[in-house]
Amino acid sequence: MSEHNVFDVTIIGGGPVGLFAAFYAGMRGLTAKIIDSLPELGGQLIAVYPEKYIYDVAGFPKILAKDYVKGAVEQGLSTGAVPCLGETAQTLTWLPEAGYYALTTDKATHYTRTVIICAGVGSFEPKRLPAPTVAAFEGRGVHYLVRDLEYFRDKDVVVVGGGDSAVDWALAITPLARSLTLVHRSKFRAHERSVAALHASSATLYYPGYEVVEVRGNAHLEEVHVHHSPSGETRVIPAQELVVAIGFVADLGPLKSWGLTIERNSIVVDPQTMATNRPGVFAAGDVVTYPGKFKLIATGAAEAITAVNHAVVYLNPAARLDAGHSTNVMEKRER
Repeated sequence: MSEHNVFDVTIIGGGPVGLFAAFYAGMRGLTAKIIDSLPELGGQLIAVYPEKYIYDVAGFPKILAKDYVKGAVEQGLSTGAVPCLGETAQTLTWLPEAGYYALTTDKATHYTRTVIICAGVGSFEPKRLPAPTVAAFEGRGVHYLVRDLEYFRDKDVVVVGGGDSAVDWALAITPLARSLTLVHRSKFRAHERSVAALHASSATLYYPGYEVVEVRGNAHLEEVHVHHSPSGETRVIPAQELVVAIGFVADLGPLKSWGLTIERNSIVVDPQTMATNRPGVFAAGDVVTYPGKFKLIATGAAEAITAVNHAVVYLNPAARLDAGHSTNVMEKRER
């Protein structure tokens, strides 16, 4: 008998994929624990994009991230998963005599027979806009994260960026703002439908070849200076708020020391099993890479199911890999 409280599976990351992995692990009869460095479940959706619409989950044409997270948390904890929040995973050590792993965080040591890493992009920091004086106005009109759309009501707003986040923020803020201007230095990289909606909106678009070169103001932001490289022209845009959405710098942090095969800040897995190169360690969601990988919540949920099912067989080779229809699985579990 072990003196440790050993879980069947410990899930690193409490975002939508980790939550679904916890839910499905419970459906398969596994005891599950979730470890996340954030103080609340929901991952990047709740920490960075609570007011942003998401479009890549089945059953919803679009849904606010915070509303989706509410349902995902309820589902994720409904089969008995134990959340451990505000803890950053540090080391993973196999205990051969015990036959399970010791997983240390900055606060405790956890014991687990298998691990499923659903860490998203890992730790992340928004990329800063390098234009002069921008840093001086952070908290005084310059934003890298948007927590409350109402803050932008009846204001002149500039959004910088051309990816999905920038375009989605522009679409969300435009109906509320007095004016919205989007500035981007090249072509849009967002979904075609969103770009079409942006062109059809009342937003003013400066692209391609435009970039923010300076911001000015007194106690608060008042002006954004935009330069057009091909022509050399500079425009001054009145603005009280500047939203910078030019991406994040991601880092797997301590996970890089776990002996996993890593390519470009992503964990290499077998797409048939979602297994890493370490026995009993699986991964799913944006943190993984394999040929043909799509970084979507929908595909992450499918990967979570694959990881859980193969964790079941890893723990008990006599178990069925495919437990059957989810309705039947839940009925058996409830019985």
